[in-house]
This record gives sequence, structure tokens and C-alpha cells, in this order.
Amino acid sequence: MGSITVSNLGKAYKQYPTLWSRWREWMDPRDRPRHQLHWVLEDLNFTVNVGEAVGIIGINGAGKSTLLKMIVGTTLPTTGSVQMSGRVAALLELGMGFHPDFTGRQNAIMAGQLLGMSVEEVNAHMAEIEAFAEIGEYIDQPVRVYSSGMQVRLAFSVATAVRPDVLIVDEALSVGDTYFQHKSFDRIREFRKQGTTLLLVSHDKQAIQSICDRAILLSAGKLLMEGKPEAVMDYYNAMLADHQGQQVRQDVLDNGKVQTISGTGEAVVTAIALLNEAGSQIETVDVGQQVTLRIKVQTKAFISRLVLGYGIKDRLGQVIYGTNTDLKKQVLTDVPPDSKVTFNIAFPANLGPGNYSIQTALASSDTHLVNNYEWRDLAMVFNVINTDKPDFAGVAWIDPEIQIEML
Repeated sequence: MGSITVSNLGKAYKQYPTLWSRWREWMDPRDRPRHQLHWVLEDLNFTVNVGEAVGIIGINGAGKSTLLKMIVGTTLPTTGSVQMSGRVAALLELGMGFHPDFTGRQNAIMAGQLLGMSVEEVNAHMAEIEAFAEIGEYIDQPVRVYSSGMQVRLAFSVATAVRPDVLIVDEALSVGDTYFQHKSFDRIREFRKQGTTLLLVSHDKQAIQSICDRAILLSAGKLLMEGKPEAVMDYYNAMLADHQGQQVRQDVLDNGKVQTISGTGEAVVTAIALLNEAGSQIETVDVGQQVTLRIKVQTKAFISRLVLGYGIKDRLGQVIYGTNTDLKKQVLTDVPPDSKVTFNIAFPANLGPGNYSIQTALASSDTHLVNNYEWRDLAMVFNVINTDKPDFAGVAWIDPEIQIEML
């Protein structure tokens, strides 16, 4: 079984003010240093336990790729160490090691050897590799005629031909087509069920929250936050708008979940409730029931353009539906300070049984990245039950009419 332990890990690169300084230091290493250290990663400590799935997130430049390169050993750390156990498969830059003039089959054999397999072992799995990659006769064509998606297909198929103890995945799968992405993540999920330890770097919020047990947020080369994927992703979402001078806070709710609230505070949600057709507040909703989401907002300053957005999230924190008044062409303009606005949002709760939450956003457009007055996750929690509908699977009630013809 595999595990990963990162201890006091750091990576720094030398920066020289001039080329002369670099030459001077190289010629006389006994002289005083002529460089300064630029730390890309500093003092990272975390463990990925046996059978656990951990996601790593962060904005571009946070140090995610450098961290993975040090974990797999292609880049040496400046400080600290990485300890891994078990057979490791790393999917960092799929297809980068392929020789363009060799066929896909020849490259698969070489790639498999780099992963620690023998030629005999690769050949034994070649039929499975070809079947999963689905590139047909191209398997015996030079890789230079492949598209980037075909290279990804072949490289992923080789890397996962034998279930590893530790699987490390970068953003590499984002290159492939949607069909193959689904197919690849199905294989990753299957590996997880069989006990593979997973380290995943992705900007895909749904992938992190649906696959991972825990998430790590990197910022400016340091570990900023570690915890449940939903809480970490909510905080990361708030960070994306932090150039606006906003405040970000996280509160632990009675149910143990972490609520993230961010924004400038120029407009805030003062109350939120789910109402039935009689106007009574409810916390439990029947599948398909007509409900009204009532959100009360107060402005603290003059707002030239006020947009309310909301999203319905499932128990994993994935948004299953969301919209806003900008998309619905119902924007409020020139709203004075101390105004009180009530939004009544009526819709049928065509949701599957389960627990759901509401997130709200007050901004000036259809995104909170420009003017984030307030973003509130877990603003409200409610349950959906099924009392009178046929049993069905999933998070959406999409009742079909089925016609059957026999010939």
C-alpha cells in the first residue's frame, strides 16, 4: 500500500542581478555569494495516508507543479524531504516523453519501462492499453501524426495499465476530450475503491469535491489551508476576488460544516428562507414541490449596479444549479445606501432526495471577481424527501414519458 509524507519541503532558485555576478560566483565559489534566493515553495508539511485521496489547489504560480515534480523526483528540493511507499504512477505531462518518430506501440513500451514495468509486462497488457486508448490503427503509426488528445489517451492508458499503489495526477487530463475525461476519472474512482492512494492537482472544483477526502490550498508557495474539500474550495473561491480589499471569514456551523463569507460588505444578505405555497417557512421539501426562496438584502453604500446570484449545492458542495439577476435581465441600478431589497425566487424543487444548501452572491455583474459585495456559502441548508413520486436515482427530478413500440 502507498503513502506520501512531505516534511519541511522547500524549493528556491538563485537570482543574480547581472550575468557578471553569475560568472563571478562560478569562477570563485570561495567569495561571498552573488545571488539571492527566490523561494517558490517553503516549509510544506503534509501526509497522504494509505488509501486517501487529497486534492491540491491554488492559483497559477502558487507552486503546485513544482511540488509535484519534487514529490516524483524530477526536481530536487532545496530543503526537506519526500517519502513515498508503494508503486507510484505519476501523470504530470502526459505524452511529453514520447518520441515523435516512433509508433504508439513502441512509445507505450518505452513509457511502461520508465514506469517500472518490464517489456514482457507491457506486452501482456498491450491489448488492454489499446482498448482503453481507443486510437485504433494509429497505435502503429508515428506519434508525430497524433493529436494532443490522442497522445493523452495513449499515455494515460499506459500509466494506468497496472493499478498503482500511489497515483499522482496533474492537470494533464484537461487536454483530452470530454468523453475520455469521464472515462479516465471512472478508472481513477475504480482505483480508489481498490485502495490506491491519490494525489490530484486540478482547477476542477467538481473533481476535487467528488473524489477527494481532503484538500490542500497553496498560496505564494505556502500551505494556506487544509481541510474538507468543500470548505477549502469555498475559501479558494473567495481568494479569487481578494484584490478588492474584501474580508474573508470562516465560521463552524452547528452541523460541523465550515461556512465561508467574503466581500467588501457594501451589501449584505440579512435573511434567507425557503417558503411553501402558503408562505410558511420550511426546511424539508418534497420532490417537485413549488417553493419560493426569499432573500433579504441591505445596502451599506451607494451601489450603481446590484446583482443577486444564488446556487443550489448538493451534499458534496457541488453546484447543481445557479443563476443571477444579471443573466435574468433584472439588475437593480443606482441603489441608495441603507436600502432594503427583498428577492422572491419561485421554482419547482425538481431535486432528488438528499441534503442541499444555498449559496448567495451580491456583485455588480454575473461574476464576483469584479465587485464582490458579499459571497456567502451555506447560507441555508434544507432537505428534500420523496413522498409521492416513483423511486429514481440522482439529484434531479426529470420525469420522462416513455413510449414503447414492439415490431
